[in-house]
Order: sequence, then structure tokens, then C-alpha cells
Amino acid sequence: MTTSNSHPFDQALRLSHSDLRAGQFSGQTSPAYWNMVGPFGGATAAVVLQSVLQHPDLLGEPVALTVNFAAAIEAGEFEVQATPVRTNRSTQHWTVTVSQKGEVNTTGTVFTALRRETWGAGDLPMPEVPRPADVKPIAIGPQGVAWLSQYEMRPISGKPPAEWDGSGTHSESRLWLREAPPRPLDFAALAAMSDMFFPRVWLRRATRVPAGTVSITTYFHADARVLAEVGTGYLLGRAHAQQFFNGYFDQSAHLWSEAGQLLATSNQIVYYKE
Repeated sequence: MTTSNSHPFDQALRLSHSDLRAGQFSGQTSPAYWNMVGPFGGATAAVVLQSVLQHPDLLGEPVALTVNFAAAIEAGEFEVQATPVRTNRSTQHWTVTVSQKGEVNTTGTVFTALRRETWGAGDLPMPEVPRPADVKPIAIGPQGVAWLSQYEMRPISGKPPAEWDGSGTHSESRLWLREAPPRPLDFAALAAMSDMFFPRVWLRRATRVPAGTVSITTYFHADARVLAEVGTGYLLGRAHAQQFFNGYFDQSAHLWSEAGQLLATSNQIVYYKE
């Protein structure tokens, strides 16, 4: 396991502040998390969240994160503005923008809160699946997509089609995943892993068409103590789509710990072309 400061993910999250109190930060895109035409969306979502986590006025821990990808981020420097627009006794609402050369390419909102001990229960049990050690790891995705090599993936079902012949019948995938090299789980990593699933239209149609996330919302169902207990363990991910219609589809994802605790859920809207 690499140390936190030397891990590629921490390097991708590194933000310097030009005015910390005003929530103004600058960062640099990471070649290690490059996707087809820009940074891996999960890494960008993690940067949005990280700007709030580093802000001196932060209250509580993340509960919800929404990131809207307005335009592709180019390789190089970018600026982040994180603003607490409303702070109550136990909750806080943030807006975040990422820009380059004076133009905004990403917007986001973050909701944080001081959680109180209350009754709790889980109504979405983890599916019964083989343990990580019983599932072979594979490298998935096309060459040149660097971010895929930053994760260890052990697909259980719903792998990318072996043949792109239009014979797809469903959109669900299940897999074990964690960072490679291993890194203790935190909120930024959980935000990134909520966007790790390839477009469901590829699986449903067994046809590789242009597709990309427009907006993703992630809900966090754990606190820092629970994430620390997960440590460098695997997460079970499940993703599926619900409707494909006129160029857009929705994609849902769930992430459980090996112990069976639901850590995060996410929903995103994705565009696709014929």
C-alpha cells in the first residue's frame, strides 16, 4: 500500500489555495486518471468534493454530492470555487464551480451535516455473491483509458460484451472493486467509485456507442468512522439502467462494504448517440 501523499489518487486531488477563506483553489489534471477526452468523471467529482472538505468553514461530513459536467476539462491547470451558500446549526449547503481560462466546465452542489446518533436500518441488502478472493481480477476497457489501471476490478456478472454484435439483453453489472494500489477509503474515493461503471447502454445493446455522464448525484450512507473500518477492503458495486429514451438514459449504482453495509448510492443521467 502506498502512503497517502504518494498515492496517485491523492496527487489527482491535490489543491492549492489562492484564497482559502474565499474558497478559491487551483489544481492540475492527472494523466493517471485520464479518460477518452478528459479526466475520469469520478476523479472530477472527487475534486469538487475535496474543495469543500478542505474549506475552513466546513460543517459536518458529506451527505449528498451532485456534479454536472458542462464541458470537457482540458489537460492542465484548473480553478475551483467552493462557496457555503447556507449554514444552519447542523447542516450546510455548498455550490462549487470548476473552470479553465475563465470558462466554467463543471458545476456542483454539496450538502454536509453533523450527523446525530439515531435509529437506523438498511432496506437494500447486499446481493449474495462470491467473495473477492474467489473472483478473478481483469482489466476492462479500451487501451489509452489510463484511469482504469488505477482500480482493481473483479467482475462477477455483467462484464463488457465479448462481441459488440447488438445481442445485449440487460444492463446490470456486479463487481468487487478497490483502488490499486490499495488506499484507505474516504469520502473522495467513494465519490469517485460511484462513477466507475461503464455506460449501461454498452451492456444493454452490446453496441459501443458514444456516451458520457451529464450529471451524477451520490448519496453517502456512512460516516468517516465507518469508512475507516472499511480501510483498504473491497467494495461490491452494482449498476443498472432503468430507461433509455431519445439520447439519454439513467444509471443507478450501489456500493456495499465487504461486511454488507451500504456505503453509497448514486444516480446519473448519461447521453448516448446512435
